[in-house]
Amino acid sequence: MTVTVRFAPSPTGRIHIGNARTALFNWLFALNNKGRFIQRFDDTDIARSKQEFADAILYDLHWLGIFPDATEYQSRRFEIYDAAVERLKAAGVLYACYETPEELDLRRKVRRTRGLPPVYGREALALTHEQVAEYHADGRRPHWRLLLPNFTGDALQPERTEVHWNDLVRGEETVDLASLSDPVLVREDGTYLYTLPSVVDDIEMGVSHVIRGDDHVTNTGVQIALFKALRAEPPVFGHHNLLTTVSGEGLSKRTGALSIESLREDGIEPMAVASLAVLVGTSENVAAAHDLTELAGHFDPAATSKSSAKFDPDELFVLNRVLLHHMPFDEARDRLMVLGISGEQAEPFWLAVRGNLDRLADAASWWRILREGARDRPEFSDDDREFLGQAFDLLPEEPWNGTVWKDWTGKIREATGRKGKGLFMPLRLALTGLPSGPELADLLPLMGREGTLARRP
Repeated sequence: MTVTVRFAPSPTGRIHIGNARTALFNWLFALNNKGRFIQRFDDTDIARSKQEFADAILYDLHWLGIFPDATEYQSRRFEIYDAAVERLKAAGVLYACYETPEELDLRRKVRRTRGLPPVYGREALALTHEQVAEYHADGRRPHWRLLLPNFTGDALQPERTEVHWNDLVRGEETVDLASLSDPVLVREDGTYLYTLPSVVDDIEMGVSHVIRGDDHVTNTGVQIALFKALRAEPPVFGHHNLLTTVSGEGLSKRTGALSIESLREDGIEPMAVASLAVLVGTSENVAAAHDLTELAGHFDPAATSKSSAKFDPDELFVLNRVLLHHMPFDEARDRLMVLGISGEQAEPFWLAVRGNLDRLADAASWWRILREGARDRPEFSDDDREFLGQAFDLLPEEPWNGTVWKDWTGKIREATGRKGKGLFMPLRLALTGLPSGPELADLLPLMGREGTLARRP
């Protein structure tokens, strides 16, 4: 069997880290099984779906390293859904209902007062031809429900209300369809709810594994029944835990909470996002993977916890620093050029500063310090100013090499008697304007003797 997965968001906003978790789970699963990844946009809600959001989602996925094998839009597939509806009607498992929302709400309240579950009572199945004709005469249009449970596609089987499946993430799962209302698949205006297009597309596209958030577990029972009603074998389902904010709040595309766009604009590396999104809430240690192939080696759907996982953005910066501190110059070169960092000094500069960066863009500040000095000259005490005067008088002559810092500080120590912080801190402040940063032994050869002298207080 060829493994085929899909990621099917609604293009109604930018995807957030929780959506990315689902996309990455699917991508890594396909990667580990030499399978296919379909990007499918659930855009049947024409009013709220926007092409600009679909384009933005694809951009975010590409930034993360996900490149779909195919991209599909449900809004272009209505004829396929129409045909499926006719098959369900012919099989007698899709039935017309005429209740208004107010009538349905009243019936639910009545059932609650009687101690019954507030599910739809299938009253529409008992409608006579005369009642249906009267509804039509009054201008009522039906919505259409799937008869549950229905495993063979040709008859209601009340004795079989439980749906079982072996979940890729959660193990054995059961949903009792008797506790659910027959789902509405088609609205009064003829538009489709999520369930029917999703199942029909999974069948038509040969999706073998559906990996998604565990908020869909109950939906899976209904969808398996619909697969059976359409005489198709259901795919393997896997439901991973959801991510929340540190305070425990859910994530939403509409609020923009932890959107991939905002994380990218904040200077977070894509593999920091991917590593934390995939590994948090699993039995794996959260560590920065260099690329998605390496991350796939640490990915096991069954290692995912059943409880929700809190996503702490602060952890992203820890991973971000690890990735930057080990990033080869070849990977950084083009991005450094965009920041104006190029030439013969670019590589030794990168190797000198990368260990002190939170974001790659921070390299621009160090490049400016290297070439122009600190913007704000630090204030020194009279003792430190006298010390620095002596120190700069002892600056070695050119040519300089990798030992110039050691040679210079050795002479300073011998001449002034200073050592430790008392020697190094005034020099660091004079040379960079900052109390911490890259090793001065690496920066001094890049500054050159003339550039170093220009920093004399």
